[in-house]
Amino acid sequence: PPLPARLPVEGERNVLITSALPYVNNVPHLGNIIGCVLSADTFARYCRLRNWNTLFVCGTDEYGTATETRALEEGLSPQELCDRYHAVHADVYAWFRISFDHFGRTTTPQQTRIAQDIFQRLLARGFLLQDTLEQLRCESCGRYLADRFVEGTCPFCGYAEARGDQCDKCGKLINAVELKNPQCKLCRGTPVVTPTQHLFLDLPKLEGRLEAWLERTWAAGDWTANARHITR
Repeated sequence: PPLPARLPVEGERNVLITSALPYVNNVPHLGNIIGCVLSADTFARYCRLRNWNTLFVCGTDEYGTATETRALEEGLSPQELCDRYHAVHADVYAWFRISFDHFGRTTTPQQTRIAQDIFQRLLARGFLLQDTLEQLRCESCGRYLADRFVEGTCPFCGYAEARGDQCDKCGKLINAVELKNPQCKLCRGTPVVTPTQHLFLDLPKLEGRLEAWLERTWAAGDWTANARHITR
């Protein structure tokens, strides 16, 4: 359904509430409810009781390697997987009576227009740069391997089933090219290190303006100490 036509009203208390978007590649469990949407739902209900102009939105996060991995495991296309699990998520939250004003999806034409507009404006203003990184490529599959598609021996503790982003045994973060004896999780072939071109947000170019904006916002807004610390 389209977003409700609820816009900020001048002179009123306007509140926008969003929950972290749940990945669509699993069935929500009680921890997801408690850790993600329940506190936001409680606050949304409070705001409505105060007669504040409130909009509570959420939706399934349907992009990323986790979705692709799960689709391969279940023998589905990513689109089929997303369609199945979006319906499951929506049903679970409805059963718990989570009072979203809108529960949507990241795979909508509206979302695509917004994301591409942000990218194009950054590109036009010179805030994107191109650089070369080394990445593992599986020649058998004919694809560069995202972190979740690689496993091997941890270079720190020697655990034989470390992922391309983190070792589950010692907990250390790993760059996939650092793995010993890397294997492609799709075909069990041996990937090779290959240079690849990537686009990056040029943060040093934005740093001065961002710091000035943060100082003004911290002075005028009601930021928690934790939010300030993480942002710094």
